[in-house]
Amino acid sequence: MRISTAQYYAATAANYQRNFNNLVKTAEQASSGVKLETAADDPVGAARLLQLDQQKAMLGQYTTNISALNTAQAQEEAVLDSINNVLQKVSELAVRAGGGSLNDDDRKSIAAELGASEDQLLSLMNSKDANGKFIFSGASNNTEPFVRNSDGTYSYQGDQTQLQLKIGDSMSLGLNDTGWDVFQQAINASRSMTTMTAPAVDDGRVAVSEGLVTSNPSFDANFRGGQPYTLSFTSSTQFVITDALGNDVTAEASQGGVFDPKKEGGSDINFRGAVFKLDITFQAGDNPADAASADAVIAGHSFQLAAKPDSFVGNRAPGNGSTAVIGQAAVTNAADYKSFFPEGGAVLKFTSPTTFDLYARPLTNTSTPVSSGTVAAGVATAAGVSFTLGGGAPVAGDQFDIAVNTHQTQNVLDTISQLRQTLNTPTQGNPAAQRLLEDTIASSIANLGNAKNQVDLARGAIGARGNVMDMQSDQNQSTGLINDSTQNGIKNTDPAEVLTRLTLQQTMLQAAQLAFSKISQLGLFNKL
Repeated sequence: MRISTAQYYAATAANYQRNFNNLVKTAEQASSGVKLETAADDPVGAARLLQLDQQKAMLGQYTTNISALNTAQAQEEAVLDSINNVLQKVSELAVRAGGGSLNDDDRKSIAAELGASEDQLLSLMNSKDANGKFIFSGASNNTEPFVRNSDGTYSYQGDQTQLQLKIGDSMSLGLNDTGWDVFQQAINASRSMTTMTAPAVDDGRVAVSEGLVTSNPSFDANFRGGQPYTLSFTSSTQFVITDALGNDVTAEASQGGVFDPKKEGGSDINFRGAVFKLDITFQAGDNPADAASADAVIAGHSFQLAAKPDSFVGNRAPGNGSTAVIGQAAVTNAADYKSFFPEGGAVLKFTSPTTFDLYARPLTNTSTPVSSGTVAAGVATAAGVSFTLGGGAPVAGDQFDIAVNTHQTQNVLDTISQLRQTLNTPTQGNPAAQRLLEDTIASSIANLGNAKNQVDLARGAIGARGNVMDMQSDQNQSTGLINDSTQNGIKNTDPAEVLTRLTLQQTMLQAAQLAFSKISQLGLFNKL
């Protein structure tokens, strides 16, 4: 094949230009240390760099989330520590209130201290974080979690959703603990009740305490299944217990139905997870020394033992257009109540003076009704609960916040409030008030212990989340180092390799120049 002089010059110029460009590019890489400046330099490497950049951005976000979690956990733990200190002080006051040498004035002084602690505890449970959000309201962190109802009880207004933040590709941690989990789930030891059924008028000889739950699983599984029970005294030292169907279940009680009021602890009845204390007080004219006489005045007394029924508090919204109020509420259909009534409370909203919807609390723009109905004879029945209205007819738009107390658990604020109110009640010369005081102090001490346990569980969970964050942070850091190393390998030059390549390209360019100068001089005239 013939190659013309013009073709040779053109081909040589193109090759020279290409080699020169490669040399310049290599020189730039040697000076900048970067070998991948545009996607054209290495399309596969550029795609991989994009993936690595995205991963690096996510690792940065995880680091930010871990920092936010650490701050939130530290704030919550500080509040829980303060709450624990208040609970410890209240527990000491409760024990002191049980002293037998105290009079009514002494107990009122303790009640005043309890009131101050109650207010302090409410403030702590409604604490906000550095961003002005309520710590214990769950996802509804703009809503104050705990409020005092008109009857002195307390209700939780937040939700049960724990906010989550991702700290790894497959790892999320809770940002907060809800007030529902920390404060509403403390086991309530005082959820049984006692009612005298005979004689019709209390003669003061026999008293049975309200009861104290000592075994939560046994009480829920066994006691509730057979209630109400009838406790009948057959003598001054024996009793019989029958369940709701009339079955004799005395054998399940401590000492098989025998008691001895003269022996320490001998008059305590332990039955299906609860303990009931007996108080035998003979009246003037009785002869307790004579067994037959004692049996005659004690036999025939009977009591009903049962779990406390759920109770409700209905508070009208401030913006209601009518003066209507909810006077009372009661479960009228146990099956519907168990199946449909919201566990965390409800909102009753009227769509007209005679129609209404029931929503799970809190009510939002996206809430859907749990139940709807029509007012009949001044009563609105929804999800198995009947609400008796008073104070006038409601109007469209009226709302009522319904707090429900199942007595399974008890907010520690309610425990303190109940103890405070009992301590303010005079007991001198009033045996019934004295027995109520003893029962309330005993149940309060147990409930305060349960509340402190619940707080300790939350503090333990914070510590566990902190350990997980530390491990994940180390893992993220390791992943970040690998990411940086991989990016450097793709994007940056190897000094030894680039300098070797630069030397080679310089040699090749010089050789090409020399070859061109020699070949370009070849011609016929040079041979003549």
